[in-house]
Amino acid sequence: MNISNLIFIGTGTSEGIPRVTCLTRSDNFCIVCKDSIIPGSLNRRRNTSVLITKKINNTEEINIMIDVGKFFYESAINLFPRYSIKKIDSIILTHTHADAVGGLDDLRDWTNNTQKEIKIFLRKKDLKSISSSHDYLVKRNKQSGGGVAKLNFNIIDKEPFTIKGVKFIPLPVMHGPYLDVFGFKFGNVSYISDTSLIPKETEKIINGTEILILDALRPEKTHGTHFTLEQAVEFTKKINPKITFFTNATHDIDHLKINNLLKKETPKMQYAFDGQKIKIKI
Repeated sequence: MNISNLIFIGTGTSEGIPRVTCLTRSDNFCIVCKDSIIPGSLNRRRNTSVLITKKINNTEEINIMIDVGKFFYESAINLFPRYSIKKIDSIILTHTHADAVGGLDDLRDWTNNTQKEIKIFLRKKDLKSISSSHDYLVKRNKQSGGGVAKLNFNIIDKEPFTIKGVKFIPLPVMHGPYLDVFGFKFGNVSYISDTSLIPKETEKIINGTEILILDALRPEKTHGTHFTLEQAVEFTKKINPKITFFTNATHDIDHLKINNLLKKETPKMQYAFDGQKIKIKI
């Protein structure tokens, strides 16, 4: 396997960190949100998303994103220049909540100025959802003007698929009691951004992974559609990867404080932060 990189484009929940209502309070109700507006704070979090980068040669690189949420534009402004990301080859969607697809319209910048199109990989039911919420991106005759993102939609199911030589294995999980969504296994990584239940069949696919990236919304308080930190820690110990990076965090997670506590756990586990770059094998 080739050594490549994964960049955490965002590590926060749907509403992001900080919450505006925490910033407008006159008291010190939320230390995390107050801290998150300080430049360089690891508590600043945009919608959960990752970028997989793979060098083909000295001059060309493949860039594949998983999800493109509401804060994608801001994330790209902050991170793409830093890491010299000039194009987006493909985007894989886990589901169609706003924190996973809210940035689709912003892709026009790339398809208008640097590349002809961007391939989107998604399930048939997710394409149906986007056809309703973003009809002008799916049906060209619905456009009211020029400049709309040129997206090439490709249907995936539970079968493995390959993008630019990178194999992805879908990981079906539950996001609440009624919504099934996908995580993905690629190379030595298993990525599950939104889950409240991981079926046994999916667990078998994850077994043996070296790097686990896992939903861990907040401590203690159950949510119904996401793992709590305690549930994520329990699942990590069950899978026993070399390292786990938790993501999709609310303002209940004080990055440095919680990560100091997690240092006591085995196997190694920590919360990721926006802009973090790690080595992976694909």
